[in-house]
Amino acid sequence: MIKILFVCHGNICRSPMAEYAMKDMVQKIGLESKYEIASAATSREEIGNPVYPPARRKLAENGIGCSGHHARQMTAGDYRHYDLIVCMDRHNLRNAARIAGGDPENKIVLLLDFTERKGSEVADPWYTDDFETAWQDIMEGCSGLLKRTKK
Repeated sequence: MIKILFVCHGNICRSPMAEYAMKDMVQKIGLESKYEIASAATSREEIGNPVYPPARRKLAENGIGCSGHHARQMTAGDYRHYDLIVCMDRHNLRNAARIAGGDPENKIVLLLDFTERKGSEVADPWYTDDFETAWQDIMEGCSGLLKRTKK
């Protein structure tokens, strides 16, 4: 089983969009039993909150639900549990490594590292309200991640 944790700042926009998009992708190809997929925040400010309404709408536009999601913060235990900690931007990458106490196993990565745009960041819709660009980045990254991890 491949265990993937998607991480963003608050766990209400990008990381849950990636979580539920990836779950949908693996379900559609019949590999849901081969993956454990979740998401978390690097901050504490949104803990307990559901997916942000515009992010929820973007998922729904694509036939993907996210009911029952509540933001949570990443823990050091997540580093031990998950095979990959997939971050949306470099700020999340640094904070995830800080929370984990380092990255000795090199498993904290950027989502777009699984694309031709290695080193790029997923657009943050929190400030721009551009959920379409974030969605396109997430879909590109999740498709590349699936190709890389599919067995």
